[in-house]
Amino acid sequence: MAIHSHLISLLFLATTITVLIISPPTSAAARRPQFNVVRFGARPDGRTDSTRAFLTTWSRACGSKGRVIMLVPKGRFLVRNMQFTGPCKNRSIFVRILGTIVAPNNIWTTGNSPHWIEFHGVNGVTISGGVLDGKGAALWACKKAGRSCPNGATTLSISNSQNVVVSRLTSLNSHMFHMVINFCRNVKLQGVRISAPGNSPNTDGIHVQFSTAVSIVSSKIATGDDCVSIGPGTANMLVDKVTCGPGHGISIGSLGKDVNEQGVQNVTVRSTTFVGTTNGFRIKAWGKPSNGFARNILFQHATMYNVQNPIFIDQRYCPDKNCADQGSGVRVSDVTYQNIQGTSASQVAVNFDCSNRSPCRGIRLNNVRLTYRNRAAVASCRNADGTAYGFVQPRSCL
Repeated sequence: MAIHSHLISLLFLATTITVLIISPPTSAAARRPQFNVVRFGARPDGRTDSTRAFLTTWSRACGSKGRVIMLVPKGRFLVRNMQFTGPCKNRSIFVRILGTIVAPNNIWTTGNSPHWIEFHGVNGVTISGGVLDGKGAALWACKKAGRSCPNGATTLSISNSQNVVVSRLTSLNSHMFHMVINFCRNVKLQGVRISAPGNSPNTDGIHVQFSTAVSIVSSKIATGDDCVSIGPGTANMLVDKVTCGPGHGISIGSLGKDVNEQGVQNVTVRSTTFVGTTNGFRIKAWGKPSNGFARNILFQHATMYNVQNPIFIDQRYCPDKNCADQGSGVRVSDVTYQNIQGTSASQVAVNFDCSNRSPCRGIRLNNVRLTYRNRAAVASCRNADGTAYGFVQPRSCL
């Protein structure tokens, strides 16, 4: 009897193992309910306005309990300005884009709104894959010709949200900024591709402000303004493995435009590559009174190829010329440049142009090797205090 029971147990175990082996794996995403924009009226022909279908699809996904997928299949989908709002009944919406979302050719259709596509007040949203084509060239031409033009729209805005992931998304030819993170917490952008011509105006790649715990990793940005710009109220931010160029580099600022302004702190930028950019690492502050600050900043492990201003602190930023000689009140302190190498397109490769009102404090250079036309470059300091250690070229002026 014991032997018989033992044989039955072995047979049951063998059957169980066989079922486990031959049963196909089922991913968590495959088990989620899907809301396909085509089922709600979207047309993948690049001509039919699919705005209402997209918003209806979002409403159904947002109103569902449990994990869901909002699917944009292959094809080209024309949409006007859209705002996807929360809060939702679930905290796991996977927006899967397999096709291309395109803006209208008429710049007035979307350009009078600050955002083309906006996620507002959401929690637990992932936006993955696909292409956003902002069709910005007509607006840039309008501005260049000096004609009456709309201000232009940011392609993708994420505001007042938390726990958001943007993965493997491509943004092309935005009117203005490609992506803006505003009043958010815990946002990760990974594998993002951003592309616009080097002469396209105000097409910043990713702009972050009034947000905490934002990370930008493994991304390539080519644009006509800052590849990454970090504005007031940003804290605990990471930029890692980002390639920039063309563009204006990675900038903290501009800061100090307002007298009462939140500062920037605890920012790490590492493992970056700059190719033919206007700047490498730049901190820029308006040359006028302010209680803003930039502190505890680490720029680490970077390679520069023919960069106009590889390392630059500019506390005399004043594009409208209404603040000349007032002196910036923004306090810049505890900024480290570590393991920076490459070539400068100008003789002054390191430029700390700080304010006499609020001199730069705690600047550190560690293992910096920058050359100009195969010879030594030059460093320039004004109202800057700090230290240099390890191999530092150009020779430190701190």
